[in-house]
Amino acid sequence: MAALMNNVWLGTETGILKGVNICKKIATNYSDLKTLDKEKEITAICWTSEEEQEVLTGLRNGTVQTFDLGKGEFTEHRDCSGAKGVFKGLATYDDALITCVESGLLKVWRGMDKEATEIDVGPNICKMRQNPAKRNVVATGGKENDLKVWDLHDSEKPLFRAKNVRNDFLELRVPVCVNDMHFIPESSKIVTCTGFHHVRVYDPSTPRRRPVLSVEFDEYPLMAMGITQGGNSIVVGNTHGNMAHIDLRKGQVLRAYKGFAGSIRSIECHPSLPFVASCGLDRFLRIHHIPSGTLENKIYLKSRLNCLMFSSASFDTVDPEEVVKAQEKPVGPVDEETETIWRQMEEVTERSPKVKRKVAKDSTRSAVKRKAQAET
Repeated sequence: MAALMNNVWLGTETGILKGVNICKKIATNYSDLKTLDKEKEITAICWTSEEEQEVLTGLRNGTVQTFDLGKGEFTEHRDCSGAKGVFKGLATYDDALITCVESGLLKVWRGMDKEATEIDVGPNICKMRQNPAKRNVVATGGKENDLKVWDLHDSEKPLFRAKNVRNDFLELRVPVCVNDMHFIPESSKIVTCTGFHHVRVYDPSTPRRRPVLSVEFDEYPLMAMGITQGGNSIVVGNTHGNMAHIDLRKGQVLRAYKGFAGSIRSIECHPSLPFVASCGLDRFLRIHHIPSGTLENKIYLKSRLNCLMFSSASFDTVDPEEVVKAQEKPVGPVDEETETIWRQMEEVTERSPKVKRKVAKDSTRSAVKRKAQAET
């Protein structure tokens, strides 16, 4: 039951699934520390459904684990290996599991006994992201592999294929490196961040394949991005630990966030509250208030952090187990006679001690001398 109270879930380089209760500032490890291995590094994480009862973790060795929050333990281990590279995205659709690895092989696993559907999305993938509004639609991108949008029902060719921006002022080709992307809510637009410090917005509903908006932030590769609740702005982070809030309507940097000491690997905005969570190489989970930039929480988690996600649990939720324990706690009988005696007793107040004035010897001598002079 305690696992249900965690507000943030994180995957680490050492293969530990961590749950953090922001209210109590308590972090819990949900992996067996005796069996840790570099091949069990968690590279991707997601929920199995909107009910948030199970967490899926993708490991470096190609295994997908299912963690049951109600039971507080891993209940399933599925072998999804067979392609080169680590997981760059996990998602679920109906009863199917969607995986995408670095080599560009996207698979839809519909059952233990059924053969998986394979889609070649191109090499050097850095990220696969599912559309929350249309769960059969995913986006992919990577190094020299520009943004593509895929329909899992018809995967022969992508629904949208982005086109690189025009050459720069020196007529040199601009390199492509899509590190993260998000579907903008209640819109057909998609926003991406690149390894060349660009934030770009694409609109697949128009004939235009090039970005409709391009914004630069800092001069280092942007590694992660989170989209705010309304979809009008994003929060991005780069390899030097710089994080900023960017308005997608005006293309302006609204605020920069401070306090980082290493590359940021994962960012996510809370689905209903104005908070953003971030983690990375410095082993800290940070919770910032988006509008003001205030650092609300900073929790050290001992391991390098690869990925994170918020749960819908409120930040002020009380653990049901604690409520039950409080209700079951026995209360001793009240002695009415003793209570009556205590009520009839007069209140005793302590007197303030008198301050004694100390007369200096020098002042006494001077007074005697003045009296003698007056008599003469």
